[in-house]
Formats: sequence, structure tokens, C-alpha cells
Amino acid sequence: MDVTLSKLVDTVKSHMLSYRLPQSDMPLLLDERLHWKNVVDSSMDVMPRSRVLHGGRVAATYTFADMGELDYHSEVSYTPTNHRTLESLDDLNVTVVEKLRDFVRGELDCQVCYNLILDPLTTSCGHTFCRQCVARVLDHSNLCPVCRRRLPMAPGVQAEPSNKRISYILQGLLSEQYRIRRETAAQEEAMDDGSRIALFPCTLSFPSMPTFLHIFEPRYRLMIRRSIENGSRRFGIMMYNHSRRPQGSLGNVQFMQYGTLLHIQNVEIFPDGRSLIETRGLSRFRILDASMVDGYMVGHTQRIDDISLAEEEAIEARETSGDPPPEDDVIAQIQHMSTQRLLQYGLDFIGDARSRSADWLAENILAAYGQPPTDPATFPYWFASVLPIAEDEKFRLLPTTSVRERLKITARWIQRLEAQRW
Repeated sequence: MDVTLSKLVDTVKSHMLSYRLPQSDMPLLLDERLHWKNVVDSSMDVMPRSRVLHGGRVAATYTFADMGELDYHSEVSYTPTNHRTLESLDDLNVTVVEKLRDFVRGELDCQVCYNLILDPLTTSCGHTFCRQCVARVLDHSNLCPVCRRRLPMAPGVQAEPSNKRISYILQGLLSEQYRIRRETAAQEEAMDDGSRIALFPCTLSFPSMPTFLHIFEPRYRLMIRRSIENGSRRFGIMMYNHSRRPQGSLGNVQFMQYGTLLHIQNVEIFPDGRSLIETRGLSRFRILDASMVDGYMVGHTQRIDDISLAEEEAIEARETSGDPPPEDDVIAQIQHMSTQRLLQYGLDFIGDARSRSADWLAENILAAYGQPPTDPATFPYWFASVLPIAEDEKFRLLPTTSVRERLKITARWIQRLEAQRW
């Protein structure tokens, strides 16, 4: 049963009932004009019908149809049966339509957003809402907001058909209000100029590395669905600011200022709306500003790129020149290593840890993150992804714009771990 359409039918009927009473100065002869091409079997004895009815053209036509004597595809001609002209009844027709609009307007509000229904979608339980509102509901629950019955619909509801009958009523009877509603919705959507990205304060992630997430909060279900529907399949992720340190111009916010842009590679959506997503890091960013949209954050960001190769080589040449430091000065030794030697230092440590069957290099971890890369730009991110040390330590890699500097950070981790070991 279409609950909304049934209510509309009842509302129109009760409104039109007051115009059915015979009024001697307003009788009209209504002549049906058949569209013969729509008559299923032209051999049938189909004759157009005529009736004398009261209440003006709108009310009389409704009565004609309600009596079951007016074919759906027919047109009607009107002839006054007294001294009045059709034009003299225009005021009555306008009054009937205006009052009808007021009556039906209350039945065409979405019970989620309480605005005029936009792109009406009717659920299996017969209730009608805005399409986007149904999608929002499914981000929170799989139950109808009105009757609490289960909604067997896929998140996003893109494959669900619109309710054409209610669309016709909206566009025909409430055309001006519906136009304003569409324009307002379009303006709200246009406020997001595409330069902002969705932000997910959750955990630490790195470029080129996979991140696996369980999405269960309604606001983040919405965020992920929108990221997929708009075609970008991207969002930013940052770790929480556990120590509440000020984050530059953002101040004392709950998240770290630097994060990683992720690309959604695979999604598994469960019937209750939760999802498991597999992502891969694309690049690093710094958040310039952030605001809330529908419960989750969005922000303008600045991409963080590494310095040029020429600058890297200049730094390496400066730091590796001169005499080697004393053997007992481990920090100075790391500073004096070449970039390639820093990478090999990390790879040797991984080889030694694997020979000792370190838990953090188990087969399932290597299956997820792959073998240790030999690219000096990628190795620190891989190492940080698998190494069981504090996230605050790992976070130092994100704002660092020098490959060599990131390798030195990982080398200092190794130095501390080996010192603890012995």
C-alpha cells in the first residue's frame, strides 16, 4: 500500500466534497473527448460520456472522474448551461486549486527532513521520503523511520525507482514550491566546491601502504558512501591528538594536523549497513581548516611533497663529508651514513628480525603489507606500518619532507630497539 498516495487521495476527496453540492448558477456540461489510440480494442462499443455537474471546471472534472465515467487518457470540453461564461468561473477554479494546494502540502512533507519531498522514493512498507533522506536513514539503520519495519534496500538506494505518481503531483500541483525546493537543494550541494575532502580522525596511515577499516558509525557510513558515489573514492585519515598538543593554526584540536589521503580499493557492505573497506595511501597532507558536514569533518588541505632530488643530494653530501664520528656516538654515526647505507641498515635489521621469527613479521602481516621495499622513499612507511612502536613516534614521518630524514628516523628506532635488546 502506498501510504502517502492513499492519504493524498483521501485529502483531495474530502476537499472536493464541498464543491459537489448543486449550485444552480454554476452548472457545466462536460463532454468527454476520447483519445482513440489509447482505446485498447476499437471494436468495442466505446462511447464518450457527457454529464452536467457543478462546482467549476476543477471540481466538476474531479467528480466526473470519481464517478468512474472519465477515461484516464480523455480530455474534457466544458459548456455553461446558463447565462454564465467559462471566464466568469475562473475565480472559483483558482480558489479550488489554491485551497487544494494548501490541503495536500502537509501530506507531501518528508518525515525525515520535514521539507517538501524531493525525488520521492517509496519504501516497501509504503512510506515516501526524499531519496537522499532514505539513503541517510540507511547509514544509521535498516528500519523505516515511520513504522520501524525493515527496509530491504542497498545503501545509497541508487537502483530504487522514484514514485512517479507523487512526482507528477509535486510538479503539477506544487510546481513553484517544488522548483524552489530543487534550487535550494542544488545550492546546498554547490556550497561544497570540491576543494574540500572528507576527514576521518581514526588512526595513522602512510602513503603507498594499505589501511583496513571497519566502518560502523552512521556519520562515517555516510562519508564513505558519498566518497564512493561521487566517484573520487577518496578521504583523508588522521590519528587522534592524544596529548592535546596545539596543531598549528588549528589550535588545540582532537586530531593531528598531518594526515594521509586514502583511496578506497575494496568495500564489503553488511546487511546492517556496516562495512569493511580496504584502502591505500596516496599522499600526505596538512589540514588548513576543518568544519562539520552532516556529523563528519571536511577540510581544505595542502599536499605535502618531498624536496627535490638535487636538494636531497646536497643534504647527503653535507652530512657525510668529513671524518667518521667515534663509534660510541651512535647518533652522529647515523647522521654520517649515506642514504643508501641508512636503507641497508633498515633492511639488515628486518633480515635479523625475521631470522629470530619476530612476531611483528608474521606471515599474515607480510601478506597484508608485502615484503620490505628497497625504495628508500617507501621503506620508512612500510617499516612504520609493521613495527610495534608508539604511534607518536611513527607520526614524525608524516610532516618530514626529506627521504633521508625519514630514513634517519627509522635508523634511530632501530638503534633504540637494539639497545633494549642487549
